[in-house]
Amino acid sequence: MPFIPHTPQELEEMLAIVGVRHLDDLFADIPPEMRPRRFRLPKGRSEAAVCAFFEELAARNGTNITSFLGAGFYAHDIPKAVDALAGRSEFYTAYTPYQAECSQGTLQAIFEFQTAVCRLLDMDCANASVYDGGTALFEAAMMAVRATRRQTLAVDEAVNPIWRKMLATYIAGLPITLKIVPQKNGISDLRALSDAPDKECAAIIVQNPNFFGAVADYSEVFAAARAKGALGIISVYPVMQAVLKTPGEMGADVAVAEGQSLGQPLNFGGPYLGLMACKKEHIRQFPGRIAGRATDLNGKTGYVLTLQAREQHIRRAKATSNICSNQALCALRTLICLCLLGHGGLGRQAERGMHLARLAVKRLTSLKGVEPLNAAPYGNETALRFPVPAERLVSALIDRGFAPGYPVGRHYSDMENVLLLACTETNTPEQIDALAEAMGGLL
Repeated sequence: MPFIPHTPQELEEMLAIVGVRHLDDLFADIPPEMRPRRFRLPKGRSEAAVCAFFEELAARNGTNITSFLGAGFYAHDIPKAVDALAGRSEFYTAYTPYQAECSQGTLQAIFEFQTAVCRLLDMDCANASVYDGGTALFEAAMMAVRATRRQTLAVDEAVNPIWRKMLATYIAGLPITLKIVPQKNGISDLRALSDAPDKECAAIIVQNPNFFGAVADYSEVFAAARAKGALGIISVYPVMQAVLKTPGEMGADVAVAEGQSLGQPLNFGGPYLGLMACKKEHIRQFPGRIAGRATDLNGKTGYVLTLQAREQHIRRAKATSNICSNQALCALRTLICLCLLGHGGLGRQAERGMHLARLAVKRLTSLKGVEPLNAAPYGNETALRFPVPAERLVSALIDRGFAPGYPVGRHYSDMENVLLLACTETNTPEQIDALAEAMGGLL
């Protein structure tokens, strides 16, 4: 149907009902200098002209870039079956599973997803995912605030700065204080983290591997937090969980992760999903949906949303979260990916990235003036210090077909020359050789 605008009489009736005389009165709270003056919309074009314009615009995107970018988001091989199965109409058109009698397929998929996340992170309970890794970190922090009734969060400075910014933004209007524990040259200060919790601290928040790629065991940090009545929260890289000590083994209370690396393409930044898991004792503070397995009157297995008293649609004023939806289709993709890879496949994926990262470090540190930022153990990602600013290096190499990594100086002072480089199974030794040759020529 064509768009039919309201008549002047209809506009007057609506304005009268809301108690204003003119449309401009609806925007009275917005200062005039902040209102749009004009939208600079171009004149209308034909359908063919519009398509040609956007095709030309899309063609400017570089699709032949060899990437070594990481910093929380990674290019991984995605089995073709993920697209084939997740693309079935009963999945991608499904709506909210509130009515269990109409949503058994979706609910079972969510239940299986939760089971897979629990096994991956070695935790008791998992939810049906939240928006992304940064949101999951905030939700975990709020769990701790509610559980302990405390208002301070101790956060390792080596936690991904993008997620720390999200956390700071979410709590900006709340009476919560962030206490940043400084990192040391890209290495998390375990002693300082253990000493950080006090009687006002709700949780200690860490990341493994941390933003710089350094791997650590936070068991003692979590034990120290628990002794002082605080929760231990850890953000992890899911693929590396196949080879690293798990959050459950370390004694974490809540584990979160950005799930993009499990079956989601990078997609210019989304949609992604945030993985969340916790100990059973914290289940009442868990946000989002939780699917449970039950039996009906005839003993037949059925799936339902459980513990819904904490859901927004029942107890809104005391809801555990303001997120009323979950990333169900993204969660399905992650479930399919995990099932196809299995523990062995995920482990091989992690080990391949680790092998290539060590090959890259060996080649690049053979260049004059290039050295590791620190001597900490690392997975498939690590930080290197260069004799020139990393931003300049990245800009120059992009023109040569390489995205060599992430400039750490964007978030950390005195690290303008530090580049965060990541490898996954999508990279090859030949690409690493080519990168080293291009870097050597520039340096």
